[in-house]
Amino acid sequence: MTHDFEHNGLTLRATLHVPAGGTRRATVVFVHGFANNRMENRSFVLMSRRLEREGIASVRFDLSGHGESDGDFFDVTITGEMAETRSVVRAVRGFDFADPDRIGLVGMSMGGVVAGIVAAEEPGVRAVCLWSPAAVAPFEVGAGRLKGRDIGAEIEEKGYFDADSHRMSPALVDDIAGLDVYGRSRPFTGPVLIVHGDRDDIAPVSYARRYLDHYDGNAELDVVEGADHGWSTVPHRDHLHDATARFFRRHLG
Repeated sequence: MTHDFEHNGLTLRATLHVPAGGTRRATVVFVHGFANNRMENRSFVLMSRRLEREGIASVRFDLSGHGESDGDFFDVTITGEMAETRSVVRAVRGFDFADPDRIGLVGMSMGGVVAGIVAAEEPGVRAVCLWSPAAVAPFEVGAGRLKGRDIGAEIEEKGYFDADSHRMSPALVDDIAGLDVYGRSRPFTGPVLIVHGDRDDIAPVSYARRYLDHYDGNAELDVVEGADHGWSTVPHRDHLHDATARFFRRHLG
């Protein structure tokens, strides 16, 4: 079923997956990646359906400026995405089907960065699973380059950086460059699963390993041999979904 969240005058459009029955369910909120949407190349859809069959509800929503939600991509910032995700988590906690004590997060790529920080800063998140978290982004953008191109030169010429046909604003560039990914994620004390491919050429796995230096023994890193950033083969995506389902069965019950 669909649902509309409201945040700062914008409608954030979402899809809910709720198992049959009237009991309160463990519920997982999905946070998609940069310039993607709540389908996440259908991977979020398949994962939500898998969780539903296992008795776990889920909520997939489009961040503003993405998918079917209101807003313009030029106005997107990571700070804004974290605020939107926290707003959705708070609303979900009050849904009649959701058990407020069993809320989990899944984040893909830049959504993984967002999910890791929101888990630390929004009370009540019980477990978080990060798919190919793009913790490299502040280091790459902070060095002034993205996808091998000079960010500053493009912004000076056009007023924006062209990120796969999305107008990336100077404000978004500054926001990413100044983001303390590990420091802001560190305070989360619940279970964390990071699933990352060793052939990821967008977000190198070395940046995923750094998370383990900052969490206090509560994080596990599953490095998948041969997997790329988008989990673009059937066996790799199956591994990702199986690992995620096991993690939430264990920690959300």
